[in-house]
Amino acid sequence: MNKYQYKVQGVDYEVEIEEVDGNIAKVNVNGIPFEVELQKPINAAKHPTMTRPKVEAPKPVAAAPAAAVAAAPAQPAAPAGAGTPVKAPLPGTVTEVKVSVGQQVAVGDVVLVLEAMKMQNNIEAEYAGTVTSVVVKPGETVMEGAVLLTIG
Repeated sequence: MNKYQYKVQGVDYEVEIEEVDGNIAKVNVNGIPFEVELQKPINAAKHPTMTRPKVEAPKPVAAAPAAAVAAAPAQPAAPAGAGTPVKAPLPGTVTEVKVSVGQQVAVGDVVLVLEAMKMQNNIEAEYAGTVTSVVVKPGETVMEGAVLLTIG
């Protein structure tokens, strides 16, 4: 996998080439997947096809004993990623993630700091609940509307 940094009209883009097959390239631009059609295929002798290694699915874990199940919390946890997404209000770079998965947040809590145009922007929770997923990491560049995290 090859990663490249580009700046187009003052906007930074991180381009990751996942796979090239003939004249079709699978790329991620700032984390968003695209299939790009090339005008002519890349010479395979010069540029071998890039593919991801095959990864086996994890093996199932044995069921927990009944005593451990009884000790589980009465309120079921939300599945990872379930809930309402918190989206980037403008393009920028994530400088700090202030929450983690499983953490309780209230309306108005600062969950993330996003730098845009040399300004630090506090991204606040618009809903109260539990953080079910955090999609970004510090240093990542995001586009307007990109999902940053989910509150369930």
